[in-house]
Amino acid sequence: MPATHGHPRLRRARTRTVVVSSLIVLAALGGCSSGQKSATAGSTLSTGGAPTTTTSTAGPAAVGNVYAHTGVGMMSPAVAHAKALVYVPSNDDGSVTVIDQATMKVIAHYKVGSLVQHVVPDWDLTKLYATASGSDHLVPFDPATGKPGKAIPVAAPYNLYFTPDGSTAIVMAERLRRMDFYDRKTWKLLHSVDTTPCRGVNHADWSPDGTYFLVTCEFSGDILKVDTATGTILNRLALPAGSQPQDLRLVPDGTKFYVADMMHAEVVVISLDGTKIIGTIHTGTGTHGIYPSRDSTLMYVTNRGRMANDTQRRSKEGDGSISVVDPTTDTVVATWPIPGGGSPDMGGVSADGSTFWVSGRYDAVVYAFDTTTGALKATIKVPPGPHGLAVFPQPGRYSLGHTGNYR
Repeated sequence: MPATHGHPRLRRARTRTVVVSSLIVLAALGGCSSGQKSATAGSTLSTGGAPTTTTSTAGPAAVGNVYAHTGVGMMSPAVAHAKALVYVPSNDDGSVTVIDQATMKVIAHYKVGSLVQHVVPDWDLTKLYATASGSDHLVPFDPATGKPGKAIPVAAPYNLYFTPDGSTAIVMAERLRRMDFYDRKTWKLLHSVDTTPCRGVNHADWSPDGTYFLVTCEFSGDILKVDTATGTILNRLALPAGSQPQDLRLVPDGTKFYVADMMHAEVVVISLDGTKIIGTIHTGTGTHGIYPSRDSTLMYVTNRGRMANDTQRRSKEGDGSISVVDPTTDTVVATWPIPGGGSPDMGGVSADGSTFWVSGRYDAVVYAFDTTTGALKATIKVPPGPHGLAVFPQPGRYSLGHTGNYR
């Protein structure tokens, strides 16, 4: 698609009136064990490993807007004293750099441990965690001061999520090939789930009712379906050969999931039950992160501008872009190029919806895009390897984890 800087839908009013509902109360589901991976791309397997088939249907009915409580002005009382900051983990530097959103200037820099991958808002929004997977700990940050606290011992925390009821923290211990379930308040390990043969267990998101979640296997090219209450692996979906799934996100109407496939330059559309591929959306080289707009009408998709085997260089002209996707039609409605090239990775949308903040993974920078025009407002230098940055605060009742997946 030719590069464009704007689209009429990007100028919609972002404020909505909604009725605040109570939090989801999870019900335990009976689970089954994971089967073995099929050699056929896109197939699903049942408990015993025998191939299963699915019947095509008209698809699930829309559930409304799953992001209905994340509109402009819908701030939780828990973030009343939070400073408007951007927290940038740099895995090559073992640090978190703090940027003031208003001035777009670096205001602080903290060493937190090796291979710091993401900064994750806690479920109740009272703190953030830097996941220092190489140092086997989490480092909490106080959003009222922007400063770190005492590290919490946790094994290999590559990524971090929370169950919708807030009781449990789920650590994606990527290098250990497992998911570790902790008591969210005490950080006592409750149980672990072996994800083998899934390799690179990584990004996740929940079903509309919160009873299960899907999670990507970056290095084996699979999608797992996991029971929230028990951690039981309910299904394993094999993506096409050569796939390298990255971020995964439920679309606003709750009828399907989007999965970023870095190696095929596309978003893969997955059925709500997580058992089949129902479409693809061509985006750009190195498709990586997926984020809803503040009014939930669009999805911002980051394209890093290179494949997994082309990461040891700075960007050149034509590398990297943001694809703006209409989730009701599964089409790209705008593309935002980066002057001189770039490597947009992970990010988040400002509370007012006006700015999309993204780390420049291979260029040691952070980008700030104008969401109305797609223009690049600022490029801010940070240490090498900026990764899963968190924009805080954002509207929402609670966080499901990652760099800010709110409900």
